[in-house]
Amino acid sequence: MIVPPGKFITFEGIEGGGKSTQVLLAAQWLRDKGLDPLVTREPGGTALAEKIRDLVLMPRDEMLPPMAELLLMFSARVVHLHNLIEPALRAGRWVLCDRFTDATFAYQGAGRGIAADVISKLEEMVQAGRQPDLTILLDLPVELGMQRVAQRGGHKDRFERERMEFFERVREGYLQRARAKARRFCVIDAGEPITAVQTRIAASLQAFVDD
Repeated sequence: MIVPPGKFITFEGIEGGGKSTQVLLAAQWLRDKGLDPLVTREPGGTALAEKIRDLVLMPRDEMLPPMAELLLMFSARVVHLHNLIEPALRAGRWVLCDRFTDATFAYQGAGRGIAADVISKLEEMVQAGRQPDLTILLDLPVELGMQRVAQRGGHKDRFERERMEFFERVREGYLQRARAKARRFCVIDAGEPITAVQTRIAASLQAFVDD
């Protein structure tokens, strides 16, 4: 019997948008529909890719140049795709991923200033055409996102320590991607309460399932 491939759904957005919470809520929504989704994240997702994540996110005295950051992101991604995402999709499982390549275009592209065509070349080499079937962009004003990050307290990673101007560029990079790829993206106001955001995501998932 041929098993139909699973669906690949990604969640994107700047810090403070509630992605981690909403991914878990979306996974439960799918379970209630009788599916068995795999929840993962980037950078990371496998033991090896998580080690690369630590290299990217942990603050250090030595500077991590933007190009090195970009290459580390794609190094983690190729491990993630080969060892976890692709096997799960081939087995018919739905995969929910907290960030994917749209984040690279937003953070390393719009945020760090690396040319989009450089990122696109790496995307083609690493992903071999693999793209999300649906991308949910949790959008909110940068100031609100940073307020939420501050309220969480605790240790800030390398990205969370960036200035507001960096995140303004990242947010605009995301919105440009959403406009350019409107058929794949669903933009949701993440400034609303968690339950309201959850309801909107469930509606978008239902529309995707029904399509």
